[in-house]
This record gives sequence, structure tokens and C-alpha cells, in this order.
Amino acid sequence: MASLRDLIDHLDGLLDPAAYTDFGPNGLQVPGREEVATVATGVSATAELFERAAAAGADLVLTHHGLFWEGSPRALDRPARRRLKLLFDADMSLAAYHLPLDGHPEVGNNALIAAGLGCEAWEPFAVHRGTPIGVAGRFPGAGVAADELVARVERLTARAPLAFLDGPGRVTTIGIVSGAGAGYLADAIAAGHDAFLTGEPAERVMAQAREAQITFMAAGHYATETFGVRALGDRLATEFGVRHLFIDLPNPI
Repeated sequence: MASLRDLIDHLDGLLDPAAYTDFGPNGLQVPGREEVATVATGVSATAELFERAAAAGADLVLTHHGLFWEGSPRALDRPARRRLKLLFDADMSLAAYHLPLDGHPEVGNNALIAAGLGCEAWEPFAVHRGTPIGVAGRFPGAGVAADELVARVERLTARAPLAFLDGPGRVTTIGIVSGAGAGYLADAIAAGHDAFLTGEPAERVMAQAREAQITFMAAGHYATETFGVRALGDRLATEFGVRHLFIDLPNPI
């Protein structure tokens, strides 16, 4: 058992959300009970996630995509009302960390992907409004064969990526921006990387990759953003002795 305030203070201190100009608020979005025994984590703050978290007895739900976004209507529609009602009825708190959980060098989605693919080192990459949100990874030695890299991505994300293998036969450096990061392909090209990995593709990237002779892979927005929030939950379990449950709700996008 831990206090909600202690958990949120720990997450805020670790992820430093004030360093990011984000598309919505980071940190505690909906307060619930003050004491936390079980933390449920998931990628997006959906009604199904809240229902399953409540059924599991969660006190705090921790997500990558929260409820509130820049440009969303201020008036609540019925789906938004339902999501909030599920939290209120279960007295569950909701916390969300978006870009801070992409860019963190230890528990961030992109750093964890780099580690999972076998990179020996990585550094900040892909600057969003003054702050890096991705990583540039380096493979050991002579690098990894491009088709082997695709296989590693598939094993790591549990889905075959959309891949355009127009880069070198062996990949030594890779730019990684999880989620909707296709726009950062240009950054990877400018940096001279052999490959670029993101979640969602864009129509233009096939020609961009082919003409710049870089390997492009899109492994799914959801699939590339399960890593950070799960790592946060495991960290809270270790640091505070709470129970952690990752709720997987696969999304083909």
C-alpha cells in the first residue's frame, strides 16, 4: 500500500513532464482514493481499460494516452461521460504521461525499443518543440542485417511491421520514434541513419525512404507504446510494494 500522492510525486520526478510541450496534461488527471494497493497500466484511457481495471480491484490506472487533449471539445460527450463515470464509481485515479514517456532515456518507449532490438547504445533524437522524444540507436560491430532487424521488430512488438527495405544491407544506426512518428523520417535521413522505426506510417514515407535509401518500418502505434507504461508499473511495484497489472488491449493501428 502506498499513498497516491507519493506515487504521483515519484512519477513526476522521474519523467519531468514540465520539460515537454505536450498535446495534453501529464500527471494526475482524475483523483480517486488516497491509498493505492493495485496499479493497472494500459496504453490508452478507454472505457474497456477502466472496466477491466475496476474488475481487477485497481486503485490507480496509469496510461500513456490520457483523457484530455489539446483541441478536444470542452463539453463532455456521452463516451467521455461514461469513461469518467467508470472512474468515479470505482473511486479509481487516472494518471497519464505522454511525451515524457516516449522520451525518457531509461523507461521511455523508444529507449526500451532500442534495448529490445539489441542496440548497444542510444542517444536523444527527434526534437519536438525543443525537447527530444525519440532515440537514435547504434548496433554493435558491423550492425545487423536489414531482414534480421525486421524479424527482431516482429518478435519485440508481436506483429509484423510494414517495412520498406531500401537502405543498406546491414543496419548500424536506427532512429526510433514510437506512435505517430512518421514525420521524423526526415530527421533520420538528415542524420544519416540506416533505418527508421515508428508506429504509424504515412503515405509519403515509401517514396521518401526509397529515394533517400533508408530502411523504414512501421510496427503499429499501439504495439510500439506498450513498453514504457508497463515499465512504469513494474517500477512502482518495486519501489512501493504495490501490485501491478498490465492490461493488454491490442489495437491493429
